[in-house]
Order: sequence, then structure tokens, then C-alpha cells
Amino acid sequence: MRHNSHVFGRRGLLRCGAAVAGSAALPFTFTYHRVAKAAGYGELVPDPEGIIDLPPGFTYKVLTRLFDPMSDGYRSPGLPDAMGAFPGPDDTIVLMRNHELGVLDVLHTPLHPEQQAPPESYNPGTSGGVTRLVIDNATLELKSSNLVLFGTLRNCAGGKSPWGWLSCEETTDGKHGYTFLCDVAADRVQMPRQIAGYGRFKHEAACVDPDTLVAYLTEDQGDSCLYRFVPNDKADPFTGKLQALRAVEVDEFATTDMEVGQVVAVSWVDVDDPTPVDDSVRGQAQAKGAAVVKRGEGIWYWKGAVYVCSTSGGPAGAGQIFRLVDGPEGGTLELLARSEHPDILDHPDNITMAPWGELFMAEDGDGDNYVRVLNQAGEVFDFARNAKSDSEFSGVCFSPDGKTMFVNIMFDHLTLAIRGPFPEFEPEPETTGDESDTGAGTESGESSGSGAAPTTGGAADTATPSTTDASSSTTDAATGGADDDDGCGCKAEAGAPGLEWVVAAAGALALRGRRGDAEPGSQG
Repeated sequence: MRHNSHVFGRRGLLRCGAAVAGSAALPFTFTYHRVAKAAGYGELVPDPEGIIDLPPGFTYKVLTRLFDPMSDGYRSPGLPDAMGAFPGPDDTIVLMRNHELGVLDVLHTPLHPEQQAPPESYNPGTSGGVTRLVIDNATLELKSSNLVLFGTLRNCAGGKSPWGWLSCEETTDGKHGYTFLCDVAADRVQMPRQIAGYGRFKHEAACVDPDTLVAYLTEDQGDSCLYRFVPNDKADPFTGKLQALRAVEVDEFATTDMEVGQVVAVSWVDVDDPTPVDDSVRGQAQAKGAAVVKRGEGIWYWKGAVYVCSTSGGPAGAGQIFRLVDGPEGGTLELLARSEHPDILDHPDNITMAPWGELFMAEDGDGDNYVRVLNQAGEVFDFARNAKSDSEFSGVCFSPDGKTMFVNIMFDHLTLAIRGPFPEFEPEPETTGDESDTGAGTESGESSGSGAAPTTGGAADTATPSTTDASSSTTDAATGGADDDDGCGCKAEAGAPGLEWVVAAAGALALRGRRGDAEPGSQG
């Protein structure tokens, strides 16, 4: 039995501009210091190059295209998906970029001319992975680029963490279905670092509370769950317990039925087997009453709350945005906004909170796709339109200083940097929490300096394994096939080398593998 509680009225998203009149505003209970506010950025101006339409005063630069040569000798891969921007050395931005690729092929795979998969591949038969772009913050010149992770499958989303970039596989084919940690400072391909504790399921996105090191994870299924991973000890952040969100009053509560403004008390149920051979994590959780989310996708941690996107939730099946306020024993889930019609918002996918407090959403709908903005008044307005094709936007994120927005046009294999009159804001003072335990950087979860894994004075002489080779607990072959979430239906071959990475006893992440010492090249 399912029912709704704490209903505050039936309201959806308000369309900013002429379409908005006489409607109540949705209260966003954000807390921040604002210097300037923008209710909208203006009507979109057609791009003479036919790539992306932007508001007046905004410009873009194409950073990479398919098969552009990279500094490490590989080629820029196709299907760029989620991204995260980190502060780099010498006033640079380090952009970590997923690639939602399937089987190893010559059409979209970043191989050397000899068409050899790198020996560091997780699975040499698949070509998903992560690339790293180093960008001059003043000029947006691409200073270097390289492959970081290779041989994973359908690296859809992920997220930033205090230790670097988290890249998630949106599949449970073969030995796949995991989250991988990628070093922001890695200037060449690395051995994979799999976080088994984050579970084996059809991952979408991830975010981390930098104070508690609790990770929050979405799952892209029609009947998915919303998960969190709670470390046993902040000195060993990847050993702990995977849990799924449950509404306190209702077993298997359907979040798609929530009304705007509704607040539901939530708790968490343990997932007994987080890395099953089959795709049963959500089934285990729902047997204990876990809530059901329709295609959980984008997720973002900001100022003590987690913002979650249900891509096909709500009465129109066109999207919902939630705000989760969590605590050790539970918390609340509030529906902030929902789409009443695809013309207003059409299946939001990747989301990011701009530093000044507006939620940017990359659409994954039919026809024209937009980057749209949800402001604190509950208004939604257009920021960018894909003028090139009906290809979806992906990877929307901001540079640490908030001056540059990055976004991908996925099926055209383009990565763009956008600048213009974004609102001014007063940066929050840096909070590091208990750095002796966490190595956490800023309040938003950005790591300081290069973004390398935290250390406490060097690796200890002894170390204990924190992850396992997925092949020991999953099937030996990937079945592939079409997906129920309108994904790319990638297929993969299994049979990859084992993993060798450990967490040192002192809490420092250490990698047993090759680390390149070569100087990265440069390209414009």
C-alpha cells in the first residue's frame, strides 16, 4: 500500500519569461550569500556555426572533437558523458570526462595507431573509460589531454569526491557494474581502482559529503533505488555499508507520486549483498521496504543537502528534482520541482549546482535538447539549445571559480567550454573538516591542489585490500542487449585482468601499478 503525506499542493515547474504569470513560486530553502541574481539569461541567440545556441553575451569554445590527438598518443574518444572540474596547478582546470562506450571498436575508441588496448585495461574487450583535460583557466587553451581509465563499460555518470573523480558503469554485464576512482593528477592511463563497497548495479551518478565521507549513488532503472555508502571509519573510506533509502511510513514508497513541496521522513535499509552475481541489489533493498525511484540519474551535494534527479518521474514522466537532507539515522526527502510538460523540462539527466545557487540540468529528451536552469523561485528557463542535432547534452559542470561552464554534446562527440555574464557570487570560505582523517577540500567536495588522493604523511609499510576483482563474483560473459532506459545498448566482452589497489593503513590511497613520469605534451 502506498500513500502520500505532507502534501502542500500540486505545482510543477514555472516557465520563466512570458509564460510565467500569476503562479506561486516554489521555495528553495538554500542558504548562501548572493551578490547578484539572474532570473534568466535572455532569449537564445542562433549560433551561425550551428552547434549551440546561447543567451546574449555568452560564447563557447570547442575543446575536443572525436579522434583529436591527445598528449599521451591516444585519440580523443567518443560519446563523452558526465564530467567534473577540479582546480589544477598553475591556474589550470582539470576536467575529468567519462565516455559511455561499449565493445572495443575503431569508431569511437581512443587507441594508438596499432589498435592495441592499453595493458592497464580493466577489460581489454571494452572501451569505456575516462579522459583528463588540462585547461588554462585564463585562455581556455587545452594544455594537455590523456587517457586515465580504460576497459570499463558504459561509463555514464559519476561525480566529484575528496579523492578525485568517481566514474560509474551503467550496466551489470559480465564483470562490470562498479564505481572506479580516478586520480585527477594522472597524466597517463592508470590501473583501475574499483570501489566494490559502492555496490554492483546499474550505476548512474555519485556524490560525497566531504565532512562525513558518506557517498550517495543513483541507479538508472525504471524501478531503481537511491543508495548511500557509509564508511566504518573515515580513515578507510571505502570499507563500510551500502544502504538504500526507505520512506519511514510506507514500504516501497513511489517517489514519482510525490507532490511539489511534499516532505517525506526517510530512513535507510542495509543491502546485505552489495556485489551479487545478478542484478539484484534493488530487489534486496525493496524487499526491506526501500523506496522506488523512476530512473535516478543526476545527483549533486551542495551546502549540506543532496540534490537528486528522477529523469522520468512525475505525472508527465518528464522529470523530478528532489532535495535530501540526511543524518546518521535518517532525514527528509522533499520534492522541489517536477515537469508538468516536456516543453518546460524534458527528462533532465546530469545536474550541477552553480556556485551561486542555480541548478543547471542537461536534458535527455526527444527532439530539441536544452540545458535548462531551475532557480530558487521554482522557475525554469533555457540556457542553451543543441543546434547541431537531437543529440543529448551531458556532463554539465562549472569550473571551481564559477566562470566557465563545461558541457558535452554527446552523440556529436563535442566537449565545449562556455563563458559569459554568469552571476557574481561571494565564494564560501574553504572548510577542510578533519583533514587528518579525510583529506577533504572545499565545502563542495572539491579536492585542493592537484586532486590527488589524500595522504597522511605517506603510505604505511603494511596495507590491507579494500576492493576485490569483480570477476570473482560476476559472470564471465557480457550479454549486452537493448536497455529499458533508452541507453546506448552497449555490449561487451569480458575477461579482464585482476585489480591491484589497496588502501594504506594510514588512510592514504595507494596504487600498485604503473605511474607515468613522462612530461605531458601540449596542444591547442
